[in-house]
Amino acid sequence: MSERINFRLNGRDVSVEIDRAKMLLEILREDLEMTGTKCGCDNGVCGSCVVVVDGRAVKSCLHPSKKLEGAEVLTIEGLSLNSIHPIQKALVDAGAVQCGYCTPGIVMELHALFASNPGADDAEIMKALDRHLCRCTGYETIIEGAKAARMQLSMAGKH
Repeated sequence: MSERINFRLNGRDVSVEIDRAKMLLEILREDLEMTGTKCGCDNGVCGSCVVVVDGRAVKSCLHPSKKLEGAEVLTIEGLSLNSIHPIQKALVDAGAVQCGYCTPGIVMELHALFASNPGADDAEIMKALDRHLCRCTGYETIIEGAKAARMQLSMAGKH
């Protein structure tokens, strides 16, 4: 059975007719053709599909469409429309983007973390990144990039 849902996506209102059984990841990729959010496992294990919904990092492959009505959704495409976001730059500078498949989810996870907790300590960064699987980097460069992003964001007064 289908229904129309209305929500904000990357700062703009969207209205889409969807199958109630769909998850947010499917809506983004299939219905809205927003392919920056990746599908790595489709069962909530890898974190590649993380987006921000109402200020919280969520695994979009597990986020049901019924929870979208009136929600504010931010994807990697909407994070920084005119330039590279400081979190993205810090990860690139640290060499934390090898194949890059998991990177959008990690960026969105860190964005949500620093937006809610700009002074997140190293343990909080590690805990946030626990939700992500990266098969390429070994995490050391991701953690270094996250720490650099925290510093850049705090100096710029951004999240």
